[in-house]
Amino acid sequence: MGSIKRVLVANRGEIAVRIIRAAFDEGIETVVATSTADRESLAARLADHAVTIGPASSSASYLSVPAVINAAVAMGCDAIHPGYGFLSERPELAIACEENGIIFVGPSVDSLRRGGDKTASRDLAESLGIPVSQAVAPGDDVVLQVAALGYPVLVKAAAGGGGRGMKLVRDESELLAAIENGTREALEAFGDGRVFIEKFIERGRHIEVQILGDGEGEVIHLGERDCSVQRRYQKVVEEAPAIGLDDELRGQLHASAVALGRELKYRGAGTVEFLVDSVRGGFHFLEINTRVQVEHPVTEMITGVDIVRQQLRIAGGDGLGITQEQVTMTGHAIECRITSEDPSRDFMPTPGLVADWFPPQGTEVRVDTHVYPGYVVPPFYDSLLAKLICGGATRDEALRTTERALRHFTVSGISTNRDLLIDLVGHPEFLDGAVSTRWLENTFMATWKPEGASVG
Repeated sequence: MGSIKRVLVANRGEIAVRIIRAAFDEGIETVVATSTADRESLAARLADHAVTIGPASSSASYLSVPAVINAAVAMGCDAIHPGYGFLSERPELAIACEENGIIFVGPSVDSLRRGGDKTASRDLAESLGIPVSQAVAPGDDVVLQVAALGYPVLVKAAAGGGGRGMKLVRDESELLAAIENGTREALEAFGDGRVFIEKFIERGRHIEVQILGDGEGEVIHLGERDCSVQRRYQKVVEEAPAIGLDDELRGQLHASAVALGRELKYRGAGTVEFLVDSVRGGFHFLEINTRVQVEHPVTEMITGVDIVRQQLRIAGGDGLGITQEQVTMTGHAIECRITSEDPSRDFMPTPGLVADWFPPQGTEVRVDTHVYPGYVVPPFYDSLLAKLICGGATRDEALRTTERALRHFTVSGISTNRDLLIDLVGHPEFLDGAVSTRWLENTFMATWKPEGASVG
């Protein structure tokens, strides 16, 4: 067993519950750090202890390094798991952990700086011969630089992910405002306003590779996921493995991800993201997510590897405990994100009281959630309510199970995106795998006719 005895879960929502579950299985005591808005959350009820670290505002609670560290020290925690988002990719938290003798359940400070920073990771990928997109950094001559690059382009935050700070720019008239808005969003979300501008591929597939590393240079992959179904750069549906990739391309993606992990001497779970060009073929590196991903369950379902338990074991000094040869991928898995939004009203957030909450049940059905009947969805945070993960021996089986499970997912009191997801997973182009990162917004939403919001 590793050296972790008590871990502070420095996050909220479904990922906090997921970490608590993994820690329970590992025999590790849990303390969940909550804002005042989350004191009655499921995570607070499931953890061995709960401590309030600040008000509802993320900047004074979940994004406050001093608040998180003070809570860990006060509660006698020997480790901190940051989950995803918030402080998960901030070197400042890892540094503060080192200074206070606390284990950071994540990569080293060097990996966070070189891998988590998008501009630094692009340079690293390029140095290893991995294809990267054309990009420039804002400067006095940014208008001329982007003109030479060619429109359309993406403004992207250098220090974070999840679509925050990301803006699509189709012509010069939109450029400066997009840079300003992207910088502001990045600063609010990550405490770092740096952005860069990247050439945009109109029909690209978002393919990512899950890696695990021991921190000493040994790195393995757990296959790839297709995360192309997105709205405003936020993933909506993910699946593993990715369909329609030839063996050569699949092998190149896996090898590139492992090479980056080895160069960083990566520790724990990470994801390397790529964009595959659906028209011209080939791929280029996007970024490294130096944390657990929202969509990690689809990989767990086809490999049988518990990624969050692996994070805790590696951080505790147990090493990988699994070789590449021992990783087997069986069947297919699909994840749908259930959110408190009303798609019929331009995805308006729908916080409020959840009256009924009855997730589906099934052998090949998994629901990761923090919601329960009577839970009040706060208006301050991300709209994710649950992740529905369904598996099958084939993609067709997984799709049939997904559609049935969505129809059996009963929620009342608030509007959700459930009905949209039912129509999406039954759409002919999705069934054929003929989707790209802009498909949901440009094709599906252009013709989708909601029968009504999913509200009881």
